[in-house]
Amino acid sequence: MTLVPLASWPILTLSIVLVVASILLAASVLLHKGRGGGMSDLFGGGMSTSMGGTSVAERNLDKLTIFVGIVWLMCIFGLLALYRLGL
Repeated sequence: MTLVPLASWPILTLSIVLVVASILLAASVLLHKGRGGGMSDLFGGGMSTSMGGTSVAERNLDKLTIFVGIVWLMCIFGLLALYRLGL
């Protein structure tokens, strides 16, 4: 009886990167400051406004979120291609 691996190493590697990217993407989205205009404004939660513009930390968080989102999307497309090819 021979054991057949469940996934090849490229699929396993991309799957691990996808899980890590998913966690980082969720964390980076949750770290963003609320910008208003959503459901909270409808019920009176948008009364306070910030007097300053966007900070350097917020801009860096925006760049990090975009980068992690692109990595996440590339992992999805990579796994799709690998499963289509049957590797």
